Amino acid sequence: MLQGPYSSLDRDRPLIRLPFTDFAVGTVLLPLVGLIGCLFISLMYHFEDSTYTHCQVSNYLPSISSAISRVPERYIWRCCIGLHSAPRYLVTAAYFSFYRCRFAKRLPELLLSGLALLCSLAENSGLLLLTYVASTETYSVHKNGFIVFIASSLLHMLVTCRLWHVIRKHYVNPEEITSYRWKLRLFVFNVSCCLIAAYFFRRHNKYCEAGVYTLFAFFEYLVVFSNMAFHMTAFWDFGSKEVIVAMPPEDKRY
Repeated sequence: MLQGPYSSLDRDRPLIRLPFTDFAVGTVLLPLVGLIGCLFISLMYHFEDSTYTHCQVSNYLPSISSAISRVPERYIWRCCIGLHSAPRYLVTAAYFSFYRCRFAKRLPELLLSGLALLCSLAENSGLLLLTYVASTETYSVHKNGFIVFIASSLLHMLVTCRLWHVIRKHYVNPEEITSYRWKLRLFVFNVSCCLIAAYFFRRHNKYCEAGVYTLFAFFEYLVVFSNMAFHMTAFWDFGSKEVIVAMPPEDKRY
């Protein structure tokens, strides 16, 4: 019997089938490679402009906002974040579904799961806002996007650690225990770096000391890198899962 180019068997076959571990690595690598590339280009070709501050003192590292606000860095960063944003929203939905299954009969954890969902959506949206509105374009909008990103990121990490603390107490999966421990370590590290970065930022603006803004920029990098590493723990959470893109099944008529 002759078959057309798209038989029923072809339609049932997944269009894309990808291990979640590869999916998680690719999602994190996009902003990681983009940020490193932007920092490298800024230091090599736009050093004076990217390290300049209103204090006009010696500074040796650009802030992230400065590093992603010039050309071509701006377009590199926007491209990487744009490609990475859709998978991030997908992972957010996957976590919410995971929590709903785990905490189906535990109302407090279900409410925290909803809060984690909202925080993750706000974090991703804040990142998109600060990405597509550069500090050199509309500073107030960029600043508000950064505040939303940092605040929702910290709250999301805190809620996530609480949820995984409950999971660790009731389940004995070694990968989940490993995931919880790394989440907790990265959360503590991220909060510490945020506080230190805030201290150096305020000190720079108040005293205009040479090199202080460099220390702020360095700890700002650590905040972002530890945030990426925190999201990378999905590698353990969904290690046995796959991301599948398939055609919807057609109705059968008899």
